[in-house]
Amino acid sequence: MVEMVPAISRLGTESAFEVLARAKVFEAEGRDIINLGIGQPDFQTPAHIVEAAVKALRDGHHCYTPANGIPELRQAVAIDIAERRRIEVDPDHVMIVPGGKVTMFFAILMFGNAGTEIIYPNPGFPIYESVINFTGACAVPMALHEDTGFSFSANEVLSLITPRTRLVILNSPANPTGGVVSREVMDNLAEGLEAHPHVAVLSDEIYSRMLYDGCQHVSLLEYEHLRDRVSMLDGWSKTYAMTGWRLGYGVWPAGLIAAATRLSINCHSCVNAAAQWAGFAALTGPQDAVEEMMRVFDERRRLIGRELNQIPGFTCIEPGGAFYAFANITSTGMDSQEMQDKLLNEAGVATIAGTSFGRLGEGYIRFSYANSTDNITAAATRIRTCL
Repeated sequence: MVEMVPAISRLGTESAFEVLARAKVFEAEGRDIINLGIGQPDFQTPAHIVEAAVKALRDGHHCYTPANGIPELRQAVAIDIAERRRIEVDPDHVMIVPGGKVTMFFAILMFGNAGTEIIYPNPGFPIYESVINFTGACAVPMALHEDTGFSFSANEVLSLITPRTRLVILNSPANPTGGVVSREVMDNLAEGLEAHPHVAVLSDEIYSRMLYDGCQHVSLLEYEHLRDRVSMLDGWSKTYAMTGWRLGYGVWPAGLIAAATRLSINCHSCVNAAAQWAGFAALTGPQDAVEEMMRVFDERRRLIGRELNQIPGFTCIEPGGAFYAFANITSTGMDSQEMQDKLLNEAGVATIAGTSFGRLGEGYIRFSYANSTDNITAAATRIRTCL
């Protein structure tokens, strides 16, 4: 039998897709499953974005594009960042990629190898830890605390930095917790990083427009003294309900954009041409669909919080961003995996165990409220009955 290199065995996976596959099997058997597991908007991509892609195909955009993306889209990204975040970026430092994961994969590859350390959020998006382990670097967990709204302590993060640290990964608003990091915490972290010029930062801002109750999005790109070592990840999947389009972007500092370009050329050559024109239409066209989607998500957020807190043994703080609720289930006496399996097998409700997002997720279950209010209410009723 052929033998793979050991690094492949260190790659993890994303449990949400495994749960989705199990749910689909049950549905094929005739069972009614309510899916509150997958992190995907249940809205259609706005019509003007779809039409832009169709028009691009009809207009003959069938060929390779530049590895870093079409100039029109990179310029549109730079303008959008300037208008929404009030941060000026060079369009030549923007890299269009097929989905948000590509930017994080590239950044971790650039800084991770044996003997180095990378600090990442825990509980956090599982691909961070997976790719860190793949590179041979040591994955150092940054604890997120429920009592601070699943934010982190700047002092705790800074205390984790050693001479071997090469990268710190941030995610706000966050998956799986819905936590939002305040400006005060970001200010303190940015100030503390001045003492560690050997440390780069990857700022995952894919949920940057999904904020509630006046929460403010803060990017480390705002801090001028860090601009030469902060890479920012964002994209279209969540904001514009374009998960299947596979379209994202990274903003790279001057010293890293050439490496990101080489990785793109070696990995995927370029991004689908028609999808890029769809992305252009999303950024430059009407935003009313985004605003309506956020209004609906806010309603669902409040509903799922009320429902979860009425389930015996469950408590759930109100998330400040994204579309996830991270419920504390420690009082039920079950661990996260047991609860996930029980809810799927017995209640017909797909959720994700907190441990799918790191060991510090034990005692929690992630619910995605990217589903209808009727389904959220029905799922809560099923769970109460099941327990």
